Amino acid sequence: MYVSVESPPREIAKSACIEPRVAILLATYNGERYLLDQLDSLLAQTHRNWVLYVSDDGSSDTTLSILEQYRTRMEDRLHIRPGPRQGFAANFLSMLAADDITADYFAFCDQDDLWHSDKLERAIVWLQQQAPEYPALYCSRTRLVSSTGVPRGLSPLFCKPPSFRNALVQSIAGGNTMVFNAALKTLVSHAGDQPIVSHDWWLYILTSGSSGVVNYDTIPSIDYRQHSTNLVGSNNSLRSRIKRLKSVMSGNFLKWNEINLNAIEACKHLLSDENRRVLESFARARHANMPSRVIGILHSGVHRQGRLENLALIAATLLRKV
Repeated sequence: MYVSVESPPREIAKSACIEPRVAILLATYNGERYLLDQLDSLLAQTHRNWVLYVSDDGSSDTTLSILEQYRTRMEDRLHIRPGPRQGFAANFLSMLAADDITADYFAFCDQDDLWHSDKLERAIVWLQQQAPEYPALYCSRTRLVSSTGVPRGLSPLFCKPPSFRNALVQSIAGGNTMVFNAALKTLVSHAGDQPIVSHDWWLYILTSGSSGVVNYDTIPSIDYRQHSTNLVGSNNSLRSRIKRLKSVMSGNFLKWNEINLNAIEACKHLLSDENRRVLESFARARHANMPSRVIGILHSGVHRQGRLENLALIAATLLRKV
C-alpha cells in the first residue's frame, strides 16, 4: 500500500533498460558493533548500481578499520570522508551539500540497521514513475529488532496521507528508510544551512511544502535495531506513546516547533502558495490567545497521525506547548 502527497502529472524519469545510479549516504560514529552486518546488507541489495559514501564523525573505535577492509573489497564503490563533527543531522546534510556526490537517487543509511534486500529496488520502482524535475521522497515503516536481530514488532502505522500540514508537527519516517531524487537534493541546497531538529524531518517538511511528492510505504524496508546507543528510538508500545506525550508536555515539542518554523521562515519562498498560507495560519495561531489559538490551529488543518497523537496536539495547544 502506498500513500502519496498530491502532485503534478508524472512521467517515467528513466528508461527501464538503464539501472539508475544510487548514492548511499552512510553516517558513522563509533559503529563497530553493528557496522559489518549493515555493510553486508548493502552488498545483498537486488539493485546493484550504487556507490557508498561514508562520512565519519571522528570514530575512536575500529569503525574506520572496518570501512577500509570493505573498501578493499568494493574498490571504487566506497568513498570515506571526515564528517563535520556537529551531530548526526549535520553529518548527513554535509553529504547532501557535497558537490562531488552525484547520482540519480540518494539514500540515507544508519550504521546499525539491516536493509531488506529489495529496499533500493522497491524505492526506485516508485521514484522512476515521478517526474525528475519535482522533489520525490520515498520512506517507509520499519521492522523493529533487538540488538541481536530478534524481531520486536513494527513501527507505528500511519494511515493519513503525508502532507505539509502533518509535517509541520510530526516526522512520520526515519531517515534510515529514505530514498529520494536529485531534485530533492537540489531543494535542500536551495534551503541553505538552517538550524534544524533532524535531517529526516527537514526533508519531509521541504518535500511536502514544495511541489514535491512523498511516498510512505506501509511495508517495512529495513530492520531497525533498538539498543541503548540509538540516538532516536522507534517504538509502537503504549509506554513509548506515553513517553512521547510527556515529551510534548515538557516543552520539547514547543522547542522543536520553534526551530523548524524559524528554518522554514528563512526559506518559505520554496513553498507552494497554498503551503505558505498554511504556514502563516499556523504561525499566527500559535501566538494567539485562547480560544483563538485552538480555533486557529484547527482551522490551519495542522495535524498529527493517530487519535492519541492528535489529542496530544490539542492538549499542547491548550497549554501553549505548540
